[in-house]
Amino acid sequence: MQLSLSCRIAEGFLSKEDASMTFEQLADLAVATGYDAICMRASQIGVHSTAEDVHSAKTILDQQGLNITMISGDFDIVYNNDRGPSCLREITPYLNLAETLGAPMIRVCIKTASHLAAAQRAADEAIERGLQLVHQCHVQSLFETIPEIQACLKQIDRPNFGLIFEAANLEQCGQEYGPTAVRELAPWIRNVYLQNQRIHPAGSVALDTWCCGTVRFDVCEIPDPGGIDFSSVFKGLKQIGYDGPITVHQSAPHDSGLSAQDSATQTAGFLKALWRNESDSAERDA
Repeated sequence: MQLSLSCRIAEGFLSKEDASMTFEQLADLAVATGYDAICMRASQIGVHSTAEDVHSAKTILDQQGLNITMISGDFDIVYNNDRGPSCLREITPYLNLAETLGAPMIRVCIKTASHLAAAQRAADEAIERGLQLVHQCHVQSLFETIPEIQACLKQIDRPNFGLIFEAANLEQCGQEYGPTAVRELAPWIRNVYLQNQRIHPAGSVALDTWCCGTVRFDVCEIPDPGGIDFSSVFKGLKQIGYDGPITVHQSAPHDSGLSAQDSATQTAGFLKALWRNESDSAERDA
């Protein structure tokens, strides 16, 4: 398992622009807590960053022996707003940033069917440079429900355009996210995001979905019980032979009393143990 730590850990759940630590501090944290890579976001480095800042980040990565699994190159993409698909119409700066950082994947945003042709053209440009474009399972996009996701990816029909599988957004949209969902989406899964939540009517966070209206939930730490069944997700991934990155997409600790380092450490230990257990179970069943 390639365990990747998202820059999300240095962001608030709803505030995705202001980082709570420098990139050097984030890289130190990733190494100290047992991660192999970082998932880059615009709060640290994006297409808006200076060449000097990008070079500095690459130097830090090389010194720490960390890879970059993916970039999310601007704030509109991570906010999934109406400007998010603009990256598809001018993908070159994102490809340049990915190449400089050594990232194989670039997260993009699609909101309506009118963006699909631009996604195809962007993928065609990316494949010439050996890069992949990926879209997250995400509310208020064409990637809310499993049938929509399948239809969208089939229509794009590019070998280098894939999916970031994300159980929490699927759950918010009333979708199954265990082995059946993983199997149905298997041809396109290139990255896996993990974050935890407990959905209930009095939840402190409210998100609007297109398919299920407003959904309320509480954010909780990944090892906390009563939220996403990560064992089910891992079982599905093991069944399809997934060997790509597993990305901790958890925001900065919220109301848990944990520091970012404690949160990252506990999450890494929990996920590694869970992955080993599912590996052992798969071997016994073979």
